Amino acid sequence: MDSIDLEILRELQRDGRLSNQELAQRVGLTPSPCMRRVRQLEQDGVIQGYHAVINPDAVGRGFEVLVSVEVRRDRAAVEAFEAALQDIPDVIEAYRLFGSPGCLLRIAVADLRAYERLWIEQLTALSGVTEVNSQIIMKRIKEPTGLPVGP
Repeated sequence: MDSIDLEILRELQRDGRLSNQELAQRVGLTPSPCMRRVRQLEQDGVIQGYHAVINPDAVGRGFEVLVSVEVRRDRAAVEAFEAALQDIPDVIEAYRLFGSPGCLLRIAVADLRAYERLWIEQLTALSGVTEVNSQIIMKRIKEPTGLPVGP
């Protein structure tokens, strides 16, 4: 990747809806080579997709919780737990960690009652789970805006 590719990535992270013409103008290329570079970045897996940023309150998911989960430390339990998470749409991010806790989840639901129901009916019932700790998000201080690209 060269400096133009990095600039393309920066611009697309700022606004994934840019037309190819606008993107080309911003990075100092003509539209055809700009499109070739974008397609190559997509084919190489550098650009993994495009998405809209949705207001959680607008879709009834304004109550967010960070949940640390301990899972029995054997391969079968961990694999079963990770597979089960895929079927819980309220879990919007999940990370396996080194050390303790073993897993960190980000959950978005409507309210405290919805989270309590999820906690009782699904999270604590997952096979291999030994502990579930919840941290309710008071305020989001910094929104995700993409990865720093380049120097």
